[in-house]
Amino acid sequence: MMNYSEAELLAILLSREVRDGEVSACGALSHIPAAGLLLAQATHAPNAELIILNSVFNPFKTSRQFHFLAQRGELGLFFASGVQIDRHGNYNLHQLGPDPDHPKVRFPGGYGGGMIYYGARRTVVFRTEHTLRSLVAKVDYISAAGSTPPDVLRYGNPTKVVTPKAIFRFDKYAGLLQLDSIHPGYTLDDIRAATGFDIGNGPVPVTSAPTADELRVLRQDIRNKMIDTGTYAEWARKTLGGLAA
Repeated sequence: MMNYSEAELLAILLSREVRDGEVSACGALSHIPAAGLLLAQATHAPNAELIILNSVFNPFKTSRQFHFLAQRGELGLFFASGVQIDRHGNYNLHQLGPDPDHPKVRFPGGYGGGMIYYGARRTVVFRTEHTLRSLVAKVDYISAAGSTPPDVLRYGNPTKVVTPKAIFRFDKYAGLLQLDSIHPGYTLDDIRAATGFDIGNGPVPVTSAPTADELRVLRQDIRNKMIDTGTYAEWARKTLGGLAA
């Protein structure tokens, strides 16, 4: 039996993507990436420059200053999410339904997310759900495009998609997501049944499980830091600390 929750797993997997000395960021209402950023800085990336919007870890007075940073190509890593993610690395934050003029469901969208997808050197897309409705062959609406024509200025591409069940890597030459690893407790058949596009036939390695040290730092140091600084404090209080939390 796994001794961690899905939220803790995702935070730890996202933290592993942060590089020391790099500017790494997440947007507003990004509880899990925020925990991952702080965990990375507390463990393997002490010199990482963190930007957690709408928190004390945001050095900017306005959101446009953050957007200018990305436009200058100075943002190393950004964590993004979407209601739908497709095999081409596109994500949808706007609406559902085949008719764009008469959507079945409309969402708030993503403020600046499409531009940041182009501006960040690396973007890791995460989803707290891995089902046929979230990982699809083609998104209903492209809020941010995984690939663009060669003559379009773009500093980086999506690099990975992380879910509670697996990690996909983005092959920018093929313009497609490829299954990279499967989390402990799941099989290739499990991932195939929950994914709306072809994932191949394997073999696929198992994702390295959270270590005891990663869990300890996340549940103690990072939980306390998030509570003390008011960075998604209530979420940290309820979520970080094991399956019983």
